[in-house]
Amino acid sequence: MNWIGPRRFAWLLVALALAACDSSQTGGLLQAIGRPQPAAPPPAQSRPADGTTATAPTESGSRTPTVQQSTLPPPTAQGPSLGPLLEGRPGLTPPGPGDPPGPPGRDPSTPRVALLLPLSGGAAEVGNDMLNAAQLALFDFAPSEFELLIHDDRGTPDGAAEAVRLAIVDGAQLIVGPLLAASARAVAPAARAAGVNVVAFSTDRSIVGDGVYTLGFLPAAEVESVIAHARSRGISRIAVLAPDDAYGAAVVEAARRVVPGAGLAKIQLYDPATSDFSEPIKQLSNFQQRRGQLMQQKAELATRTDEIAKQALARLEKLQAIGDLPFDALLIADGGKRLQSIAALLPFYDVDPSKIRILGTGQWDEPGTGAEPALVGGWYAAPSPDTRAEFEVQFKQAFGTTPRRLATLAYDAVALAAVLAQAEGGAHFDAAALTQASGFTGRDGLFRLLPSGLAERRLAILEVEPKGAKIIAKPRETFEAAVR
Repeated sequence: MNWIGPRRFAWLLVALALAACDSSQTGGLLQAIGRPQPAAPPPAQSRPADGTTATAPTESGSRTPTVQQSTLPPPTAQGPSLGPLLEGRPGLTPPGPGDPPGPPGRDPSTPRVALLLPLSGGAAEVGNDMLNAAQLALFDFAPSEFELLIHDDRGTPDGAAEAVRLAIVDGAQLIVGPLLAASARAVAPAARAAGVNVVAFSTDRSIVGDGVYTLGFLPAAEVESVIAHARSRGISRIAVLAPDDAYGAAVVEAARRVVPGAGLAKIQLYDPATSDFSEPIKQLSNFQQRRGQLMQQKAELATRTDEIAKQALARLEKLQAIGDLPFDALLIADGGKRLQSIAALLPFYDVDPSKIRILGTGQWDEPGTGAEPALVGGWYAAPSPDTRAEFEVQFKQAFGTTPRRLATLAYDAVALAAVLAQAEGGAHFDAAALTQASGFTGRDGLFRLLPSGLAERRLAILEVEPKGAKIIAKPRETFEAAVR
């Protein structure tokens, strides 16, 4: 196992100081944390070996943990930020017996948290961004006696099962990750058997419960929020266009919950593997039937020679179909290139975004969504970008790249673990500590883990602009009483 301890950390500080003499970029890196301290974590140039241990340096390693309010957004009335909790905010549960002792030679009082991520395999790019974000959280919030055990789960169930076994043997008191649902399912049995709680990143509701929690962005909450906002603006007839998979099913189920009465105006599913969305969009808009009505009316007008008929025919020549659509808003449950392809076809099949409000899920929360004109003016629900902006600047200064969207999940999870490691009386990661009713304000805004295992978040409503998105409805700043 590779070890990053105080002595090696001091060497890293010397290396950074020497590099600062020749590189203006290093100067920015040293300021990335946003508070006076010797250094920020060095840029991750290569993936750490499986089982790497990252420890927060002791004072002999030139670092004493300090906290300033600027490190995270200011606390709300009920939802304190993670930063102030380091100063001893009340409400954290003291430790109890039964924590795994860890391997011989380790101080049993040192909090150990395992981080399981796909650092190789198909999801490696996202996994390594999440690892870098976790390093920022470690150096921002971890006490001097804190160990983060890093394991590559390879993005597979087998890799995750092996990673969690090694983590438990090494004395992990909390498992953070994995990212993928199948990997989380593979981790759960061993973690439950060992009595170690898991905070995963999956969006699959089926993995949670009995000690398994998820910080993932759940589509149900996003759908319910954006549809509720649309209905508050007088939009009542809503259609859904979604992939025919587990994600699409979750979106449809959530939409049905929030739309009362007879239900949604229309639900249209499509093969998630397709690259041609013409047919599902035709079916969504009843295009063939409405096109037939247009052609019939044009044929009838063509038989007439009066001026009114000629003018009506001229107007119809500009249309592709006639008749009203059965919906006033369309929720598209997709993102990335598929979203762009779908949106580009909408006007072609007579779904006019200037008349039909286009709605979306958190998958829209990516740079470039507004590059497709049909999506400009669309609404979606997501964490407020304001709380994420500082993190993105910090990440880019430290690692030279813009973080992928999911990186904040790893930052918030590791920051939360570091906070709980400093509870009065010692580290404790039980259900009571993880599910504090007031929640926490992290890089993705106010969140809390529920006893059910799901994450509850306060989401903003955003409107797509050509080069970004603007907030049109701010998230609420507190939680109601805890759900038990």
